[in-house]
Formats: sequence, structure tokens, C-alpha cells
Amino acid sequence: MSTFSGTMRCSSTVGVNIGVLALQGNVSEHIHAFRQALTGMGLAESSRVDTLRHPDEIGALDAIAIPGGESTTISRLIIKNRMYDPLASFSGGIFATCAGMVLMATGVDDPRVATLGLMEMDVTRNAFGRQKESFEADIQIKGLDKPFHALFIRAPVATRTGPAVSVTGRIDAGFVALEQGKHMALAFHPELGNDYRLHERFIKNLI
Repeated sequence: MSTFSGTMRCSSTVGVNIGVLALQGNVSEHIHAFRQALTGMGLAESSRVDTLRHPDEIGALDAIAIPGGESTTISRLIIKNRMYDPLASFSGGIFATCAGMVLMATGVDDPRVATLGLMEMDVTRNAFGRQKESFEADIQIKGLDKPFHALFIRAPVATRTGPAVSVTGRIDAGFVALEQGKHMALAFHPELGNDYRLHERFIKNLI
């Protein structure tokens, strides 16, 4: 299997439109990270990264990022803003981090979260306790030639996956990096560092 080791240059004629769900969480950080990744791939001029706040914006997007935050709050705001059905039926790729990973699951340990059911996995919220239990770790991710320095903040883990899901990263507590089709779910916050390899890999899978 080939190893994805870093920046990939693409044809400038290729472009993607990415919306960052702007209901809660690290919205500006995700926008910055995707723009940096697109620049490194030679796609910045032909692509667009912006906030996503209205359901009628979803149809024009190739990809959506669901940031971390409080999964019960984001779930409630998705429903309040009439975004649940458009997100659950979205045909593009979704890049989900932390609370976003919880929302992607088919099963979660909190009935207050209306998951989108887009990835065949069961997820445990706040698997490591309160925010003071946040930690950093170097994670080996399948397809990356060097470990990824990951920041976990009130992070979830996946405890079960279906056959369609590829587990690309794990720690003792469970699965922390997963892919299914065009979707990528991460228990940690790659947008808070300067390593854009996972953003680039996600974009590569779109084009």
C-alpha cells in the first residue's frame, strides 16, 4: 500500500467548496486549516472555504467540516436550524472532529444526541472525563509516514465499527481516527496544530 507522506500538488483546474458548520466550536481554526491545506496542494485559487449556517447552502458544497464543541448542543442547533435532513443525506464528504465524530455515529451513549448515522460506529462521549483530563499524544495514523501529534479535549472514542468503516488510528481506550467513503472522523483536534496532512488526505479523497 502506498504511503501518504505529506503535501500533494494537484491540478489548479480542480477545486472544492468546503463549508464549516458554524453553530459552535473551532470554526475559524477549521477554515484556516483547510485554506492552508488547499494552498499546499495548489488548489487555493480554484476552491472556497467558508462558514455554513443555513440548510440551503449545503447543496452547493463538496464537503462539510463539523467542528468540536458540545455534541448535545450542536445536535440541538442542527435540528433547530433545520439542517438535520440535509446533513444526514449529504452526498459529499464530512470531516468531523471531536463532537463532530459523535454526531457522525450510528450509536452514542447519550440519548440527547440525535446522531446523523453517516458512519457505522458506536461512540462514547467524553471518554476521558472532564476538560482537565485533556492530553496530547503522538498517534500513528495508517497512511501517514510519521506520527500525528494529536490534541484530545474532552474527547470521544469509537468502541465498535461496522465493516464499511476503516480504523486508521487507535489508542488503548478505543478508535480515534476512522474513515468511511468520503467521510473522516477524528476524536482529536487537527485544526489546532500546524500539521495539515489529514486535511489534505480528506481533500484528496474528494477529488
